[in-house]
Amino acid sequence: MSKKVEIKWLSEPEEHDYQAALSYLCLLYDEQTAITHADKLKRASISKFKAKDIFRASNLSLLGVSNAHVEKDQQKIKLGEQLSPLLLTRDPVNGKVIVADGYHRLCAVYTYDEDAVIPCKIA
Repeated sequence: MSKKVEIKWLSEPEEHDYQAALSYLCLLYDEQTAITHADKLKRASISKFKAKDIFRASNLSLLGVSNAHVEKDQQKIKLGEQLSPLLLTRDPVNGKVIVADGYHRLCAVYTYDEDAVIPCKIA
């Protein structure tokens, strides 16, 4: 694990993050359900969760450091650039959290500090 660095965050997700979340959610749900989830994310307030807890709740695996998108986000962290908060959706039927947008950011942050607190919108 790399030495700890300060990870900087934007106060709110960027507009294109909501579009990316909607696109992903449309793969999991019918269009209207996906739109409903995306609208709830836009209205949600910011919450904070540890990187390791988001991974546990989502049942996702950590992408390798050779992933180009993870490398790009790691570079942003090194340069002190702000990252966009994650967009998460609760899936009570399957008992997990869906990372609707921000999977690569999550992986990049985890490589620096699994205990890093990540701002998220969750609906």
